[in-house]
Amino acid sequence: MNSLGLNIILRMGCLCSKQSVRINGKTYYIRDRLGEGGFSVVELVEDARTHEMFALKRIPCHNAEDQKVAMLEVESHKCIQHPGVMELLDYDLKSKVDPLEDLSSELLILMPYYQRGTLFGELSRREVRKLYFAEKEVLRIFRCICEAVEAFHTLQPDPLAHRDLKTANILLDENFNPVLMDLGSTTKARVDVKEHTEAKQLEELAAERSSMPYRAPELFHVSSNLSIDERSDVWSLGCILFALCFFKSPYDIVYERHDSVALAVVSGRIDIPPDSPFSEELHNLIKYILVVDHKERPFIQDVLTRLRELEMKNQGCV
Repeated sequence: MNSLGLNIILRMGCLCSKQSVRINGKTYYIRDRLGEGGFSVVELVEDARTHEMFALKRIPCHNAEDQKVAMLEVESHKCIQHPGVMELLDYDLKSKVDPLEDLSSELLILMPYYQRGTLFGELSRREVRKLYFAEKEVLRIFRCICEAVEAFHTLQPDPLAHRDLKTANILLDENFNPVLMDLGSTTKARVDVKEHTEAKQLEELAAERSSMPYRAPELFHVSSNLSIDERSDVWSLGCILFALCFFKSPYDIVYERHDSVALAVVSGRIDIPPDSPFSEELHNLIKYILVVDHKERPFIQDVLTRLRELEMKNQGCV
């Protein structure tokens, strides 16, 4: 049998050798690989009994510290209950001794499967045809994203920040409603940096856990005696709004040119395409959000107020 035929059989799932995984007593068949990141793999799995499809995130843990960090993602899911945030359906921490890969355990996180995929994928397809969203749809999708982020920022007693908001971490359901995923970078939002070592640790963590074209300026070069808060997410939201309009973050373009993203972000320059089909009010909303000085940047509630006003104007209610 040639390699193509073998690959087809493996993707269909040969009845005699289905790969499977058990989560708290339930069996799931592994059907496909949906994605892969620096710290995890996401697979498409099928419930052996109901045949329903799910997404399974597998996080390898090499030591006790890795395991502790991985479990923080589970805890974040438990804290945030919002229709615009990925639901945690089940999880299981498995011992997995593998001397070759130096593994001690593996965290399995079971989540709903969204067949439409990510906002990143949708925008990439639209970019090819230059098929813009209508302005009303841009505002609706962005408002839904902001309302989900608000659930992190208003958590009591300690607000959380997602810290890796980007179009690739936003799924779309069948009605184009956005759902935030990947809570692996979620952390306490408000951090007072006092020492140089603390600043360096935060900077390195941001470099490791957040995507450069969406990363807030204050996380590129963290200085001592600095207070960072949930508005680091608001910067990322501004980049997402730009991408909803023009298919990519303003700093994706810099990254693709192999220019310095850090310098571009810190400069705060935002180039609105001259052929933009969107209103001046929407352009101004992007600029209102993408403020380099985080102390002057709006909070999520301020963004939502401006956004709802613009939505009402677009609907002819003002």
